[in-house]
Amino acid sequence: MAEHEKETLTKLELQIMQVIWRLGPSNVNAVQAGLEQQLAYTTVQTMLNILQKKGKLKRRLRGRAYVYSAAVTEEKALGHAVRDLVDRMFGGSSEELVMSLIKSKQLDAKKIAALSKRLEQKGGNV
Repeated sequence: MAEHEKETLTKLELQIMQVIWRLGPSNVNAVQAGLEQQLAYTTVQTMLNILQKKGKLKRRLRGRAYVYSAAVTEEKALGHAVRDLVDRMFGGSSEELVMSLIKSKQLDAKKIAALSKRLEQKGGNV
């Protein structure tokens, strides 16, 4: 498996990671209950094991069940997802992403001004 594929999360993997980030260390039952959609116990267990093999989760045996915890932060996973999006959809150009947001009216002058102000407040280091 390519390194790029190991970093990228599928939609379902991201949903499971969001449950773990929200709840903290959890067993399969807790993750299953925390998901918006209903999935079979074995499906959730399989997905948790895939995420553990990808290095996104750690697991330890507690009694007879594994407890899974995040091995990556939400911020780091978000960074990988954005980088993947920019690389795949915009040829690696973040400027093209911003232009796409402007063209689709998801970003306007008022929002750009607010973002500029936030960037200045952080000293240019976001």
